[in-house]
Amino acid sequence: MTSEHSQRSELFALFHGLITDTFASRLGFSDRELAHYLAQMLTEFAHFDRIYRIKDLANQPLYEVADMLQQTESRPGCGPDEREREVHKHIGDFTLFWAGVYPEALRLLQSSLQKDHLVDYISQGKSSYYIASTFNRGDLASEARVLRCLSNTFEIVALGLQEVRSVWERNQA
Repeated sequence: MTSEHSQRSELFALFHGLITDTFASRLGFSDRELAHYLAQMLTEFAHFDRIYRIKDLANQPLYEVADMLQQTESRPGCGPDEREREVHKHIGDFTLFWAGVYPEALRLLQSSLQKDHLVDYISQGKSSYYIASTFNRGDLASEARVLRCLSNTFEIVALGLQEVRSVWERNQA
């Protein structure tokens, strides 16, 4: 096992434990698949470049949801459904991450100088998770259920992630 893989596993275990405990104790909300999904998302987003993994045609990272929404069309080597699902899933994750883990950043992300000043991160996150959940064939069926759950409970999950961050920060102090 590589050092990077080991670190990712440890980070995943930390996030998974925090999510499972916090959601159950503070929100009375327990869903193993959801906890697993959220821990994977946080582990992936611990690498800053993964937060901005959606790229434009010039292979430049996109920093705003408004720009990401334009990227739902097909790309070479990627079918139209596949690209649309990938982008909408990422928009859901992106908006949930900022609304849940770092809500104080929303003022900057949605300032009047940004394209995203017209984007409601909560509504767009719910909508994008819903769209991504409609791609539910074969191997995608299990994750589609989690994405639909995230669409339906976005605000509660964002609140749960705020609590996870609080616990995490208290444990580090």
